[in-house]
Amino acid sequence: MVFSGSSAALSHTGKVRANNQDSGYSGANLFVVADGMGGHAGGDVASSIAIARLEGLDRVYATTGEAEKALEDAIHAAATDLINTVKTKPELAGLGTTVCAIIMVDDYAVIAHIGDSRIYLYRDDALTQITTDHTFVQRLVDSGRITPEEARYHPRRSVLMRVLSDMEADPEVDTFVMPTRPGDRWLLCSDGLSGVVDDTHTAKTMALGMAPGRTADILLKQALDAGAPDNVTIVIVDVGGQHPLVSGTPTVVGAASNPQGVEVPAARTGRISWFHPARQAANEPTHFEPAAEYLEELIEEDRRRARRRRIGWIAGLVLVLALIAGALFGAYQWTQTRYFIGADEQTATVVIFRGIPQNVGPFSLSTPYEDTGLPLAVLPEFERETVQQKIPVDSLDDAHTIVDQLRQNIGSE
Repeated sequence: MVFSGSSAALSHTGKVRANNQDSGYSGANLFVVADGMGGHAGGDVASSIAIARLEGLDRVYATTGEAEKALEDAIHAAATDLINTVKTKPELAGLGTTVCAIIMVDDYAVIAHIGDSRIYLYRDDALTQITTDHTFVQRLVDSGRITPEEARYHPRRSVLMRVLSDMEADPEVDTFVMPTRPGDRWLLCSDGLSGVVDDTHTAKTMALGMAPGRTADILLKQALDAGAPDNVTIVIVDVGGQHPLVSGTPTVVGAASNPQGVEVPAARTGRISWFHPARQAANEPTHFEPAAEYLEELIEEDRRRARRRRIGWIAGLVLVLALIAGALFGAYQWTQTRYFIGADEQTATVVIFRGIPQNVGPFSLSTPYEDTGLPLAVLPEFERETVQQKIPVDSLDDAHTIVDQLRQNIGSE
């Protein structure tokens, strides 16, 4: 059965990259996003090769099993194409691409996925991520080492553990089949969108019910407003719905839309480390595929980073507590340079206190310094009440002067 619905595809270089290494495809039954990597032209070539190999699958299938097998075989063939390309153009060594693809067969979506490009399903006012990223940080999330929110800002969030590349002729590809129904909205996107626009805002945009092309435009604007540090590629597929397919002509976007325009650079010089890839320009890739033996080293690196983070938090907390303690001690020392005159309720006499007449919780900021022996009872009523309410003074000498005046007032009566 030919797919009944509407779709749209767009791709944008973003605000940082100098060229677009993404590719996208929207056809009659097939929908694909490929996010290329591997230097100035390597990513362009890789994603274009993937689209060129997959677009031949845009036809009607008798069963979902037939479509699933076709997808897996085509992706493996694309891996072989990448390997052969590097044999003829060794300057492209290290190129690779993610692939996420859907073939619609009757009431089912046949899905294939490798890398960190994503497929989402918007259904019943809820957005669900259908694919699982093949990334280092996703393994950390799956093992409970970090939270999904921490994964969004992890320094290794772009390290791919699985990708279509020139290093593996038989890559492990996730394939599965899901039922779909009228009203479903499918979103395929590169991490240029999912990495900067969170699911909440994506869901709100999908909920507007606008045509796929308009919806894709709004999502792209959100990515650009957030800085768009990477290429952004979006394919939206509506199943049935109120937006009929305008044209059955396939839409190819990104690097694959002009494969003849991809310029192959001169051979790279110097040694490139997996852990410190050379960055000659802003458009250099931010993600790469490490060999399997590096996984434990990456996990240990993350443990060291977590330990350093904990030590930093503890050291910062200790420093803050020390500063607070120092400030409190300094404030207390200052209070001990002050004096005031008050009454001792037990002896009923006038007393000179050191400190200030306040308390901090159960702690008093003053102590009796000198009992003058002057009975409160002999003082006139006004002066007695004044002493009981406490008389602040500037110095100990001032305190003695005021006490002498109180004594004189008694003698003058």
